[in-house]
Amino acid sequence: MPTWTGGPIDPVSILGIAVISALDQAGDTPDYQQGWKGYAQRFGANYADGLTDIMIGGAILPAILHQDPRYFYQGTGTKKSRALHAISSSFVCRDDNGRKQPNYSSIGGYLASGAISELYYPESNRGPGLVFQGFAIDIAADMANDLIQEFLLRKLTPSAKYGN
Repeated sequence: MPTWTGGPIDPVSILGIAVISALDQAGDTPDYQQGWKGYAQRFGANYADGLTDIMIGGAILPAILHQDPRYFYQGTGTKKSRALHAISSSFVCRDDNGRKQPNYSSIGGYLASGAISELYYPESNRGPGLVFQGFAIDIAADMANDLIQEFLLRKLTPSAKYGN
């Protein structure tokens, strides 16, 4: 399931979804048909996964729960402390007052997106096991993304401003 950074009409996000859909097509997963119709179904499913995740986990739940599930760059300390900070950000976020709390927004967004995908994935690709498998993949991807932001992104974009 793709993770969006730029929104539903961001060309880079759409290109990412197109690439993931092509990889899914090559791997014949999920169990849609082959050919352009199957690719379109995979693209639509990946797009819907990203849209529901970002809307629920990045907008609706944060507004309701008064949370800020974005990643906050640490930048200082040992490599171990920075890595632990990046990995834990999938499970810990800040509330509106800047206090740390469980990241219910992201976790809930991943689970809700997986549950909604039960409506449009083929019957052979549905079920609670697959919802939780997708959840685990989303969390792992989130951790990898946060590690990249902590250790690599700053080096590639030294003039960018980062929040702490």
